[in-house]
Amino acid sequence: MLQQTRVETVLPYYARFLARFPDVGSLARAEIDEVLGLWTGLGYYSRARNLHRAARVVVERHAGSLPDDATSLRALPGIGPYTAGAVASIAFDRPEPIVDGNVARVLSRLHGLREDIAAASSRKRLWEEAAALADGPEPGALNQALMELGATVCTPRAPRCAACPITRDCDAHRAGDAESLPYKPRRTRVREVDAVAALVLRRGRALAVRRPDTGLLAGMWELPGGDVAAGEPADDAIARTLAERVGLRLADSRALGSVEHGFTHIALRLHVFHCRVAAGRVRLRGPTAHRWLAPQELRALPQGGPTRKALDLALPAAT
Repeated sequence: MLQQTRVETVLPYYARFLARFPDVGSLARAEIDEVLGLWTGLGYYSRARNLHRAARVVVERHAGSLPDDATSLRALPGIGPYTAGAVASIAFDRPEPIVDGNVARVLSRLHGLREDIAAASSRKRLWEEAAALADGPEPGALNQALMELGATVCTPRAPRCAACPITRDCDAHRAGDAESLPYKPRRTRVREVDAVAALVLRRGRALAVRRPDTGLLAGMWELPGGDVAAGEPADDAIARTLAERVGLRLADSRALGSVEHGFTHIALRLHVFHCRVAAGRVRLRGPTAHRWLAPQELRALPQGGPTRKALDLALPAAT
């Protein structure tokens, strides 16, 4: 839960998640929709899917006990080198390295690494340096100390070099360029995307569709719609996307406004409509499932931020 998410945001989700799933067996037995429902609002939903899959693997292949070596941990869904190293060293005292953002900053400054921190050669060097440090007594304590040093002393801005226990060995401190490291080139420009979504009503029921199991917001539920083509009016786009993606023809529609949502690489503007559709059967092309629900029941489905914002705009229009 803490990957890409702040501690204060995670805490209430963590408490609710553990109350419902106190052990790996209860998580493995759960349906994915329930897991996603408890995760709704945290974003990066592939984390929840991987956690659920990993729990099932632990039950099926490891008799419900988490493996204690990094190689077996890395074989679990969603667990990469960092998580495997952290669990193996901290929980099982294995001499395994970890490199997260804090550790990468400490090591890049300590060793004067002035190349792109994301380059393969840089990542290789950082893991080698971290492995050398972990190959000694109390690797878990050492790894936690490196993370804490980066979080509290060797900070991204205004590092507290005077309070650092390894200042005299630090290349960046000697060179006077600690704050410029680690070196990161400019991020790729965020892409702006316009899309449409509709609260589609038929005989008092609202249509919800489920996204594909891969890609952005995989497996989450949303209002039907799709991307707006270049130069296409939103009114035309909602009629087109409903016909293409769910096989329904509009009887009437009303624009309700738009909401905005930011992803790491996408700035989304979602135009929201209130629609009624002509008689006909739903024929999905893209979504993997659909449901007709009372409008207020839509909020109970696992859904991403854009859909929550769209419902805030659309549900008052359904009354």
